[in-house]
Amino acid sequence: MGKNGGMPQLRIALAQVNTCVGDLDGNAALVVENTRLASAEGAHVVVFPEMTLTGYPVEDLALRGAFAEASKAAVGELAHAVADAGCGDVLVVVGYLDADEEGPRNAAAVLYRGEVVARQYKHHLPNYGVFDERRYFKPGHELAVVRLHGVDLGMVVCEDLWQDGGPVTALGAYGVDLVLSPNASPYERSKDDVRLPLVARRAAEAKAPIVYTNQVGGQDDLVFDGDSIVVAEDGTLLARAPQFVEQLLVVDLDLPRRRREDAGDVAEGFRVRRRVLTDTPLDEYPPAYRPVVAEPLPEEAEVWSALVVGLRDYARKNGFRSVILGFSGGIDSAVTAALAADALGADAVHGVSMPSKYSSEHSRADAADLAERLGCHFRVEPVQDMVATYVDQLNLTGLAEENIQARVRGMLLMALSNLEGHLVLATGNKTELAVGYSTIYGDAVGGFAPIKDVFKTYVWELARWRNAEAEKRGETPPIPPNSISKPPSAELRPGQLDTDSLPDYALLDDILDDYVEGDRGFADLLAAGFEAEVIDRVVRMVDSAEYKRRQYPPGTKITFKAFGRDRRLPMTNRWREVHRS
Repeated sequence: MGKNGGMPQLRIALAQVNTCVGDLDGNAALVVENTRLASAEGAHVVVFPEMTLTGYPVEDLALRGAFAEASKAAVGELAHAVADAGCGDVLVVVGYLDADEEGPRNAAAVLYRGEVVARQYKHHLPNYGVFDERRYFKPGHELAVVRLHGVDLGMVVCEDLWQDGGPVTALGAYGVDLVLSPNASPYERSKDDVRLPLVARRAAEAKAPIVYTNQVGGQDDLVFDGDSIVVAEDGTLLARAPQFVEQLLVVDLDLPRRRREDAGDVAEGFRVRRRVLTDTPLDEYPPAYRPVVAEPLPEEAEVWSALVVGLRDYARKNGFRSVILGFSGGIDSAVTAALAADALGADAVHGVSMPSKYSSEHSRADAADLAERLGCHFRVEPVQDMVATYVDQLNLTGLAEENIQARVRGMLLMALSNLEGHLVLATGNKTELAVGYSTIYGDAVGGFAPIKDVFKTYVWELARWRNAEAEKRGETPPIPPNSISKPPSAELRPGQLDTDSLPDYALLDDILDDYVEGDRGFADLLAAGFEAEVIDRVVRMVDSAEYKRRQYPPGTKITFKAFGRDRRLPMTNRWREVHRS
C-alpha cells in the first residue's frame, strides 16, 4: 500500500488503435508511439488490442512459418524499441502471433524494461460466425500473472472473456487484483448492448476490475468499433472510449488488494506462471484523470460510422486514393456516394452517369443533382451505342438485352478504373444480393461493396438520417430527395419497377430477416404470418442466388449474419426450403 495506507493505485492506458494485417513494422511503430504518449501521461500500464503486432484477423498467414517467426522476432525487438524510446518502466500488453512445436498461437506478450517478461496464449478459440480460429491456432492452458507495483495483473484474450468458465473463472479463483483484456471484437449493430453487460458479469466472476481494450478500423469485410471500456468488480462502468476513432484512454484506478500469497501454481485446471516485477506499491498520488465515459452512438450514426470506416480503411490500406461508381439517380448509388464522400472526401469520389435509351430524364437529373450536392467529380458516358453493338450483332432480346446494359456499364467503370486508378464501388444492397436481383459482371463488378450488408429498407432509413444530420449542421443534404421518394427501378426496359420482379421491399426484408438472419424454416415463416406463396417465391430466389453472392465484391459487415464469412451454403445444392402441401 502507499505511504498513507491507502489502496494500491495504477494509471492504466487503453490504446484503441487501428492496425493493418501483415504490417509488422507499421504496427510496431504504432505501439511505440502510443506507449510514448501513455508514458507522457504518467501511465504505468498500457493495454493494446488482440494481435496488434500482426493485425487481426491474420487468417492463413498464421499457417506460414516465416510470418510466425517474423512476428515472434518482432515482439522481442518491440520490447527493446519501447525501452529505447524511454518508456521501459511502462508495462505494455500487446497481442501477436506466436508458434511452438504444437502450432500457431494467438498470443499476448507483456513487455517491461526491454524484456518480454510474460506470454499467454488464448484458450477459447472461436469457431463460429466470422471466426475460424480452430483452423489456425492451438489453445493455451497456462495463465500469466504479473505483479507490478504490488498489484497482481491477470490477462484474458478476447474470446476467453466471451465464453463461460476458463481463464476468467481461473483468475477469480487465483485472486488477481486487475484483469487486462486485449480484444479484436468485430462490430455488428447494437453490439455494445451485449458487450458491456458481458464484461460486467466477467468482472464479478474475476472478482476484479476488467480493462477491455478493443481495436478500431476496417479489415477487409470486418470493421471494429473500439468502444474500449473499464468496468469495476461490481459492474460499474468506469470509463469508455468513443466508437470508430483511435483513442488513448487513460484511467486512474484504486485497486483493493485481495491476492493470496499461498495461491499456488494451479487454478481451475490452468497452470499459473507468476512473475514479480515490482512488489512495492506506489506512493499515493492524486488522480489526474477524471473518468471519461463516451456515450454510444445512436443506431443510425453507429451504422453510418461503421460503413464509412470500413470503406475508408479498405481503400487506404489497399493503396486507393479515389473511388468511382455509377450514378444512376437511385437510392443505392446515392447512399454509396455519400458514404464515399464522408470516408474519403468529395474530391476522391468520381461519379459516372451511364444513360441508356431506357434511362428516364429524372434519373439523369437526380444523378447530376447528387454530384452537385456532394461536390464530387461527375461525367456522363452514354452507353446506348455500346449496347446497340451487342444487341444488333447477337440479336439480343428480353433478359439478355436487359443484362447487357448492366454489363456494358460494368465494363465501362472497370475501364476507367484501369485508366485512372480508381477503386470501383458496387452499389448493391443486402436485399438485392439475397434474392439475386443483380447482374453478374454488370452492376456486381467492383472492388468493394459498401452497402452489401444493408437491407433495402434500411438504406432508405440511413439516407433520411444522413440528410437530417446535414440539415442540423446547416449543410446541404447530400442525397437528392427524389432519389429517396421515387419508386426504385433498374430502368433496363420501358416502365420497369423493382416491384415487377420482387415483393414490396418492406415485406421482402421482413422475410429475409427471418430466413437469412434467423435461419428460420418454412414452417416458422408461415407461423410468423407470411403467405405460403410469397415464402416459396422468396426462398427459391435466395437459395438459387448463392453463386452470384460468391462472386460479389466484399463489403462491410454490420449485421449478425452477413453474406460471406457468416453464411456459407453450397452453390450446387438441391435442398429447397419450400412449401410441401
